[in-house]
Amino acid sequence: MTIIEEPMRGLKLLKPEVYGDHRGYFYESYNKEQFQKLGIEADFVQDNQSFSMKGVLRGLHFQKPPHAQGKLVRVVQGRVLDVVVDIRKNSPSYGKSYAVELSAENHLQLWIPPGFAHGFETLEDNTLFLYKCTDLYHPETEGSIRYNDPDLAIQWIIDEPRLSEKDKIAPYFSTILSPFNYAEL
Repeated sequence: MTIIEEPMRGLKLLKPEVYGDHRGYFYESYNKEQFQKLGIEADFVQDNQSFSMKGVLRGLHFQKPPHAQGKLVRVVQGRVLDVVVDIRKNSPSYGKSYAVELSAENHLQLWIPPGFAHGFETLEDNTLFLYKCTDLYHPETEGSIRYNDPDLAIQWIIDEPRLSEKDKIAPYFSTILSPFNYAEL
């Protein structure tokens, strides 16, 4: 596993070593010792999986302390545009977003530490998305940001995505009071 990009402090785009032959391929998607060597100290306690058709947009979501979640995300079938927004107060990248395509073909993974809102849009039918989380889901600490907030200017690919009712009415970035402090993370 190697870090191929660290666009914001703590946020890491990872590439596993993939071994392929005439039968297919094999790779380690997670190895605690290797991740620690890369500076990722994570204790994963919950795995999530979503299945979506093309044009679905999920996010931008986050969990507030004391149940903030770090996430390791990847696609095992299909393709997504994966997007994060830094919501850590006093961070040099506060309010900035980062987007990357994750797919079954490129095997890329994104480590998203606590302090980022996360979302993705599916670019193919039958997309299977996996995330390992460092804390359990707690609805009382859930937060979200409107996906099409003009202040964030995220360049989504799908013009009219399929959204949950909750995501359609998520608050704008300027109205959220971030529970994260950059210096603490």
